[in-house]
Amino acid sequence: MPFLGQDWRSPGWRWVKTEDGWKRCEPFSPALEDGNNQLSDISHTVIITGDDENEEVYNTEECEFAAKKRKKDHFRTNTDSQCFYREKWIYVHKESTKERHGYCTLGEAFNRLDFSSAIQDIRRFNYVVKLLQLIAKSQLTSLSGAAQKNYFNILDKIVQKVMEDQYNPRLIKDLLQDLSSTLCILIRGVGKSVLVGNINIWICRLETILLWQQQLKNLQMNKQVNNGLTLSDLPLHMLNNILYRFSDGWDIITLGQVTPTLYMLSEDRQLWKKLCQYHFAEKQFCRHLIPSEKGHIDWKLMYFALQKYYPIKEQYGDTLHFCRHCSILFWKDTGHPCTASDPNTCLMPVSPQHFIDLFKF
Repeated sequence: MPFLGQDWRSPGWRWVKTEDGWKRCEPFSPALEDGNNQLSDISHTVIITGDDENEEVYNTEECEFAAKKRKKDHFRTNTDSQCFYREKWIYVHKESTKERHGYCTLGEAFNRLDFSSAIQDIRRFNYVVKLLQLIAKSQLTSLSGAAQKNYFNILDKIVQKVMEDQYNPRLIKDLLQDLSSTLCILIRGVGKSVLVGNINIWICRLETILLWQQQLKNLQMNKQVNNGLTLSDLPLHMLNNILYRFSDGWDIITLGQVTPTLYMLSEDRQLWKKLCQYHFAEKQFCRHLIPSEKGHIDWKLMYFALQKYYPIKEQYGDTLHFCRHCSILFWKDTGHPCTASDPNTCLMPVSPQHFIDLFKF
């Protein structure tokens, strides 16, 4: 599959179709060269097939054709010999120039930024899930065929990780609920060509989503057996400090269901007041004051009431970053080839919504 590189004088890139879509590999791989050398020896042999009476001897051209076919099959199937570029960054450009043709797409970003590996990092898991949720709500119809495949491959790996590690199932349940609702609406409007691909493929994907939802609904949390120090053994001030670290009200409620002591700490008015002040401006919660029976402000009800009207602040362990000098999107710990004198001054963290906006044309 020929493709011009960044430099018009380059010989081009070599692409290989994998499970996650097309990936670029190095044109010269020692392992691949050894395999090709072994296969090239076949072109000089004579292949005899059939019975003794009906022997058929292939000529040199047919042998060369068979050898080339074997090379192609070997290149496609032998994953050990495929050496892909490992740069986890992508140049974001929205228009054609003399040096660059076309523009980057959402599907390209999924390949280059390697979201399949990002979900294995606990710091990036919530970020990737939130990103997939935003795509499900607004950008699903704009995905190409390859981007659709990458999207559902990553989603499958997320579900499997949650089933195995039992990590944050509530987050993936919300994602699947939004995705199934969107698909139900889009499938009804298939006559308007709102979906890319065969309608039967999308119906199968919807059935898979429903199956995932049922599996998560039946998920049983494994009880940890530990004879050492537990959460209940910590002093009250440490437990209270842990609760003040949460930025999601549902996480506070969930932790409060573990023990009676944690429930008492999770109902603290000051805790919910701090949470409201963190997420919302003073003008916002002044408009929706909810007094309790004793005449005090019920900050817990205030938080969930304000959440319906205003967006809450998003907090992630690690996010993508955008270099304003190089126009490159990348994971901060992997870095990128920056040409600025002081790269740190050019970096800007990218929220999931900002990521979506970068690829809207």
